[in-house]
Amino acid sequence: MRAPEFWHHPPGLAATLLSPLEKVWKAGSWVRRQRARPYRASIPIVCVGNLVAGGSGKTPVVLSLARRLIDAGQSVHIVTRGYGGRLAGPGRVELLTHDAVAVGDEALLLAEVAPCWVARDRAAGMAAATRAGATLVLLDDGFQNPDVTPDCAILVVDSAYAFGNRHLIPAGPLREPIMAGLARADAMVLLGDAPAPIELRGTARPMFRACLTPTQPMTSKRPYLAFAGLGRPQKFFDTLREAGVSILAAHAFGDHHVYRPAEIATLRQEAARAGATLITTAKDWVRLPPALRVGIDKLDVEIRWRDDPAITQFVLDAIQPRTHEDRRRSRAG
Repeated sequence: MRAPEFWHHPPGLAATLLSPLEKVWKAGSWVRRQRARPYRASIPIVCVGNLVAGGSGKTPVVLSLARRLIDAGQSVHIVTRGYGGRLAGPGRVELLTHDAVAVGDEALLLAEVAPCWVARDRAAGMAAATRAGATLVLLDDGFQNPDVTPDCAILVVDSAYAFGNRHLIPAGPLREPIMAGLARADAMVLLGDAPAPIELRGTARPMFRACLTPTQPMTSKRPYLAFAGLGRPQKFFDTLREAGVSILAAHAFGDHHVYRPAEIATLRQEAARAGATLITTAKDWVRLPPALRVGIDKLDVEIRWRDDPAITQFVLDAIQPRTHEDRRRSRAG
């Protein structure tokens, strides 16, 4: 699905009419937590999540942290649900044999950086990663999953979008009440240059500022026709314009949209008539069958930290007690 437009604006009629259903969502979350039997892995678990449905930049943060923690000597494995894929797992993503239909788009991107496990049962995925030699698991999403007990929980917040209209699903984008989520977080990552939302001002939790930028300058002078299937595709279109790209048209599809050949053919025809090149996100690009990727550019983005070493050191410090505990167990064994 694509996030409803009214989620992005101050509460109006739609949010007001749907607000009674917020109690249903909240009650369902409470029941799930009461029934949960949290799993605690034998190695450190770092969870990167968000409070809103739709894109907040969570996956690029996971990719960035994985690279930095690997450089710091950790054997990092990533566990993700594999949203949009048909495999329940737990199973390790194999780039040569798996596609987005099998494991989802995010899992393919994550597997380019570190061993990645798709598992709808996150505990089973973490156990599989541990058996395969991981010394640390990065959990992509799962902040609202009561079956997992992370050693370090990091919330990603888009500074421009913040928490949308601040209503719970379906009246708004929130997966849980803001203050309840912030209370369980060990740190925040605030993406973008906008001021911190009022809920984060004065927080005692560490806050790391970063921005999402193209991995290389967009030097082509040719105009583009952009398309994206994201929770908030406008974010992609804005990133292109901020990079100085000339966008003749922008087409938004639902999150994790599976493109049909006829849809791509229509986009190609429109681009040809306008003398433009098609461009999409890396997530959309990996969802396209290889034959449909020809002639379509993709925008690769990365996280650039305002204080690069600080976030890595924070995570290493957060998992240190577990690392020492594992060493003691090893010596005792």
